[in-house]
Amino acid sequence: MTLGSGLRVAVDIGGTFTDTVLMDSGGSILSTSKTPTTPANPTLGALEGVDLVLKDAGRGWGDLSRFIHGTTLATNALIERRGARVATITSAGFRDILEIGYERRYSQYDINLTKPDLLVPRSRAFTIGGRVMATGEEKAPLDEASVPGLVQALTDSRAEAVAICLLHAYANPTHEQHLRALLQAQMPKISISISSDVSPEAREFDRLCTTIANAYIQPLMSSYLEDFEVRFMDKGVACPILMMTAGGGMTTLETAASLPIRLVESGPAGGAILAARIAAQAHAEKVLSFDMGGTTAKLCLIDDYHAQSARRFEIARAERFIKGSGMPVRIPVLEMIEIGAGGGSIASVDGLGRLQVGPESAGSEPGPAAFGKGGSAPTVTDADVLQGLIEIESFAEGRLAIDKCAAARAIDRDIANQIGLSADEAAAGLSEIVDENMAAAGRMHAVESGKDLGARTMIAFGGNGPLHATRVARRAGVGRILIPKDPGVGSAVGFLHAPVSFEIVRSRYSTLDDLDIVATNGFLNGLIEEAEEVVRAGALDSDVKITKSAFMRYRGQGHEIEIPLPEGDLTADNIADLQAAFEAEYSAQFSRVVPGMTVEILNWFVRVATLDVRSPAPEGRPKTTLARPDRKTTILCEVANERRTADVYDRSGLAPGAQLSGPALIVEPQTTTFVSADFTAEVDILGNILLLRTGEQQ
Repeated sequence: MTLGSGLRVAVDIGGTFTDTVLMDSGGSILSTSKTPTTPANPTLGALEGVDLVLKDAGRGWGDLSRFIHGTTLATNALIERRGARVATITSAGFRDILEIGYERRYSQYDINLTKPDLLVPRSRAFTIGGRVMATGEEKAPLDEASVPGLVQALTDSRAEAVAICLLHAYANPTHEQHLRALLQAQMPKISISISSDVSPEAREFDRLCTTIANAYIQPLMSSYLEDFEVRFMDKGVACPILMMTAGGGMTTLETAASLPIRLVESGPAGGAILAARIAAQAHAEKVLSFDMGGTTAKLCLIDDYHAQSARRFEIARAERFIKGSGMPVRIPVLEMIEIGAGGGSIASVDGLGRLQVGPESAGSEPGPAAFGKGGSAPTVTDADVLQGLIEIESFAEGRLAIDKCAAARAIDRDIANQIGLSADEAAAGLSEIVDENMAAAGRMHAVESGKDLGARTMIAFGGNGPLHATRVARRAGVGRILIPKDPGVGSAVGFLHAPVSFEIVRSRYSTLDDLDIVATNGFLNGLIEEAEEVVRAGALDSDVKITKSAFMRYRGQGHEIEIPLPEGDLTADNIADLQAAFEAEYSAQFSRVVPGMTVEILNWFVRVATLDVRSPAPEGRPKTTLARPDRKTTILCEVANERRTADVYDRSGLAPGAQLSGPALIVEPQTTTFVSADFTAEVDILGNILLLRTGEQQ
């Protein structure tokens, strides 16, 4: 990918910290920073981070040639319900799509079941006449005469945004587009999202939910992105600002403002990209990506150097681990599981005397008790401080003072005294629970995907990932861990390696036997042109790669299997190949094929992305040497369950080939790698820290 000759900067705004990475045109990281997130205006924390890395590198704002940004603002707005007041407009007779949903309960026998909050009550659900058929043919024209009544109803409902989802708009969007124009002419200040732009796929409930989610966060995100751009341009930034998307690519601010739903989970996507890249360099074909920050932990399965992807996920589940209890969103996304387990996760004792950790977080304000910023609740970070696993002097590059006494008081008061434990026992118990929560989430995610964690390498990063990696890996049955360089800002590093890309999934039904080759090629080429227009806006002079696939199933089935399409236009000769590819994949997933059944195609996928040009990774294994500790400290060893002396190493002083044994701490500016007593560590030729559980083979 052609990125110019200047500097590149990436900013990842998380729930607790804002990570910033400055990289030169050759791919070398010049400077990194981790600054507290500023919830009242996240842009202020981002400005501070970029200012710090530029000053550290002795460069100016005008030297930047590429700026990539990822944020949790869209995700948090949906979870915390801080979006716009949304109304819906659906086809006449389909007012109750949200009420009907999938016509099933996600927990059939739970008499106290909490239904997912789908953001729009029936009182703000409106309809309009007109009908488009599944073929795209107009059966009845749009009822323009009812538009004035709709305008009045929207005004009376005090709607700030509108989600339009008309029947079969994926096949023919003209009714939605015309209705949007009519409403915009009479209500110029209202934000309007149409399903044919947001999620042009069959399945009305999912399509409507996705459009609602987009409309819900669009005013907030548009305002935020406009302010973000203005503030950075005022500083002298002259290059385009690109946004990270959930699908693992970058897009323009204009596209992000119109389709902000694609920004949901964009930060974690950067981490998955980094893990996939490290996996390829280290020849680790089966990987578990583990990203633990201040607010959440994210786990992603990576096979053959590609992160697992999906077209659907859920937002704000009523029951954390139960599918169907959240709001479905259908967009291309890197598939991962995210739980409320981070350094800021708050611990408490419930009414039955049980120790609970998360999902509530202290965030950056007030933060853990140890931060000394007014927080009083005990958190995971407080437990790590009390166990001696965090060096107080070097934490957060020394810019954040750590108050160990405050951490001890919080744990003693709210945990130890409540259940009759010592402060050490309470801190250890807190860590045990949060580590088991993360390991259990990883095991569940693997089982749901039909995968085995035991044979995988964990790649751990994030502010707290390296600190908890060995403890989580032990519980998950993983014996091999890689800690990349600059792991504390791993997602931001991943941003800098992401392609400029855009994905489109659109429904166009056909059976494989009756596939109109000419019409299908025209349809796919139209999707390619549409996606390429978005990509070219962010990468004018770059070569691109086009990926296509079809979502196929046996007639009558409810779910599809993604089958790659050949490069170039389809020909009649490809039909037999597609049939064979579908049957091979179906057999791999279900152990058999169904002879004589008609195969149908419901959706088509196109991705246009700039090429990823990678320098060859060095091969071989460096000469091994025994590392000498820089100092020693006392920690609470979770293996021996007692206080023990641990060696402390500065990571900057560990050359490739350096070996050491646990218990030990490997300290660097934004995080610490904890080498448990049952693990050894070695720096590989790439500069990664390789952690091996005792008895594991390299």
